[in-house]
Amino acid sequence: MGAAEQTKPKYRVFTYKTHTSWTEGQSGTLSAEGKPVLKITSPPEFRGEPGMWTPEDMFVGAVEVCHMATFLAFASKKRIPIVSYRSHANGVLEFVDGDYRFTRIVIFPTIVVGATTSETDVHATLRDAQRHCLVTNSIASIVEVNPTLIME
Repeated sequence: MGAAEQTKPKYRVFTYKTHTSWTEGQSGTLSAEGKPVLKITSPPEFRGEPGMWTPEDMFVGAVEVCHMATFLAFASKKRIPIVSYRSHANGVLEFVDGDYRFTRIVIFPTIVVGATTSETDVHATLRDAQRHCLVTNSIASIVEVNPTLIME
């Protein structure tokens, strides 16, 4: 084994398991061990029940949550004092090449940081989070982040 092969870090592999069960119509449940069961359905525009979680909601939410978690982890490492973080996200679902697909997800975080924090550091951390978010790296959609930064 060469020196370069000996210094390569070994990364762990993780497996996440979920379970779905059909209940009626376009609806069912989503579960995972040790977590609350979610009632799920197709979006109302695809004959699902209104007021329930859909795969589309969870897809956009997964991108948004992953970005937040990645940003907060990086900010913590850099000791950026986060006072608060809120966001909302919009996912654009379009008919492309014969199928519906998410073409774009835009995340709008509002981040409040301590007054002595460097705005440049926060924006660099946001870019790092966008680049390293594992969910974003696993999808074909374009993901944009349009932050509002408040210095407190």
